[in-house]
Amino acid sequence: MPLSEHEQRLFDQIERSLAEDPKFASAVRASDPRFHARRRLVIAAFMIIAGLALLVYGTVSSNTLLGVGGFVIMLGSAAFAMHSRRKGQTTDLHAVGGTASRRPGRSRKSGGLLDRLEERWKNRPEGHR
Repeated sequence: MPLSEHEQRLFDQIERSLAEDPKFASAVRASDPRFHARRRLVIAAFMIIAGLALLVYGTVSSNTLLGVGGFVIMLGSAAFAMHSRRKGQTTDLHAVGGTASRRPGRSRKSGGLLDRLEERWKNRPEGHR
């Protein structure tokens, strides 16, 4: 159902006032999971570069422990980046300044590995026994 002229003008006025409010904009940005995920990805990228530098320096200086430490930092940072990217793609809803929000969890998958394997076992072709 389309809005009336009066409702459309009120809606435009509310939209302009919200766009001009820096406090509201920062509150929305602070509750946006994509903003936090992007920041974590940048941090993880810097940590991967630092781990690579440690790995190369450990290899050049024949310090095996330093090279292994650099590799572990790279590996952990890559896992952190993948987790942050996956978390940034979810569409969790958050209320700005409120308490209503969806709890984080397994919203995409209904069960774990064992549940999926059990479902595949139940749905297997009957002729291959």
